[in-house]
Amino acid sequence: MEEQTASQVQTAPSLTGRAGGEPFIGQQAIWQRLLADLKADRVPHALMFCGPAGAGKLALAVAFAQTLLCQHPNEDGSACGECTSCKMAAKLEHPDLHFTFPFVKGTRIKTPEAAISDVYIKEWRARVLQSPYFDLNDWLEDLNAANQQATYYVAEADNIQRKLALKSNQGGRKVMIVWLPEKMNQETANKLLKLFEEPPAGTHFLMVSEEPDLVLGTILSRTQRLLVPPLSREEYRQAHPPKDERQSLELFQMLMRLSYQRKVKELREWAEQVASMGREPQKTFLAFCQRQVRENFVFNFHQPALNDQSDDEAAFSRNFARFINERNVIPITEELASAETDIAQNVNARMVFFTLALKMIVLLIK
Repeated sequence: MEEQTASQVQTAPSLTGRAGGEPFIGQQAIWQRLLADLKADRVPHALMFCGPAGAGKLALAVAFAQTLLCQHPNEDGSACGECTSCKMAAKLEHPDLHFTFPFVKGTRIKTPEAAISDVYIKEWRARVLQSPYFDLNDWLEDLNAANQQATYYVAEADNIQRKLALKSNQGGRKVMIVWLPEKMNQETANKLLKLFEEPPAGTHFLMVSEEPDLVLGTILSRTQRLLVPPLSREEYRQAHPPKDERQSLELFQMLMRLSYQRKVKELREWAEQVASMGREPQKTFLAFCQRQVRENFVFNFHQPALNDQSDDEAAFSRNFARFINERNVIPITEELASAETDIAQNVNARMVFFTLALKMIVLLIK
C-alpha cells in the first residue's frame, strides 16, 4: 500500500478519504474474497474475522460494514465512498452501523442495567478513527482501566437486542460489529444465541476475535470463520506505532542479560517493573518474548530470509542468539507461555515474573 494511504489511515477524521478507499493495510486476498461473496449474495449473517493481534481484523470489518451499507457500490462491489451512507459510515455515525465491545464499569455506570457499551461509544469512535489497529491494551488505557478485566455485561445483550429489533433507518442492511466476543461471559452469550442464529432480515454480525476457541461453542457454531493472516513486518510497521515493541524489546534484553549474569537483585527490580504494568500489557510482553526466542533460535541457522525481525532485534540477536539452542529453546518458550497463562488467570504478577527470571538463569546455562 502506498505511504500516503497508510498515513491517511492513521490521521484522517474518517476511515475513508477517497472513493473506493480501503482503510486497511495489506489483506487484499481476504478483501477480494469478501467482495466476491457480496457480489454473489453469499455473505453469511454471522461472520467472524479470526487471527492474531495486529493483523487488521477490525479494520477489515469496519471497511466491509461500510461496503454492506453503501447505496451505490462500485462495479467490483466495493463501497463508492461518496454516497450518504458511505460518508456516515466513514465517521462511524451511520444509524444502521452498531458496535458492541468489552469494557469495565468504571464510575459512570451506577446500576447493572446501565452496564452497556454505549456509555463509552464516544471513546470507542475516537479510538477507531485514530486507527483501527489497536488492541485491548490500548482500549483499557483509554478507559483508565489498565489493571482491570474488560467484559460484556448481561445488560449488553438486552441492548443489542433492542437495537436490532428496530427497522433499518436507511432502508437497507443493518450491521453489528462485535469486537472480541471471547470476552463475553456465558450468561450474556446465552441471551444472544437466538439472535445470532436467526437475526432480523438484512442484519449482519461481523465478529472480530483473537481467540476464537474461547468463544462460547454455541455461538461459534453459528458463525462462519474467516482466517486473517498476520501482516508482513513492513505492513505491520505501517499499521502500528513501534513504541510498545521498543519497550518490550528493552525489557526482553534486560531479562536475558541479567539472567545470564545471575544478577538476582536486579532481576527482582526488573520483575517489579514489569509487574507494575497492566495485565494486558504483561500478556502482550510475554507473547513478544516467545516470538523473540523463536527468532533467536532461527537466527543461528544464518539464513536471513527465515527471520522476521526489526533492525534493533537483529542487532541484539547477533550476540545473543547463540544462547538459544536446541537444548533450551522449548523449555524457555514453555516457561514464557506458562507465565502468560498465569497472568491471564490473575496470579500475583510479582511472583510470576520473579519466578520466571530465576528460571531463565538456569535455562540459559544450558
